[in-house]
Amino acid sequence: MNVNVMNGIQERNQIHGVPVATTESTMLGKDDFLKLLIAQLQNQDPLDPMDDREFIAQMAQFSSLEQMTNMNAAMQKLSNQQESAALVQHSELIGKNVTYYREIEDANGFPKKVYDDNVVTSVRRSENGVIEVQVDSGRWISSSQITEVTPAEEAANEEESS
Repeated sequence: MNVNVMNGIQERNQIHGVPVATTESTMLGKDDFLKLLIAQLQNQDPLDPMDDREFIAQMAQFSSLEQMTNMNAAMQKLSNQQESAALVQHSELIGKNVTYYREIEDANGFPKKVYDDNVVTSVRRSENGVIEVQVDSGRWISSSQITEVTPAEEAANEEESS
């Protein structure tokens, strides 16, 4: 006997028969899968029980789903750790002189790179995950724009000697 548990779920996500997106994911998780399997077992016809092979196949799917969920969680944790490590690594730039470029338009409207030197005062990770550094002029730049890093004392000595 097949039980259509999904029908009740779909009806909750509809208004006047029209599908509506919800804030929660509409994908089934491992708990939902287990609930479906239990409902299927409870409501099966005692005279015509579920085939063993079908039950084993569903349990294998459940096991695969659980392994993929665990692997996804582990990958997300690794990704978060790497992002945090990048922020900590870039914090070593604070107090150092950096040479960086920024693109401006020349007189003909073509992009042109202009190089500046400033001392790094702060580091942050933007909302889209890019590491940005703030220089003493107050400008925030992407770490990918940095072309050279020197100790702040060296930059001050070079300016004094010229």
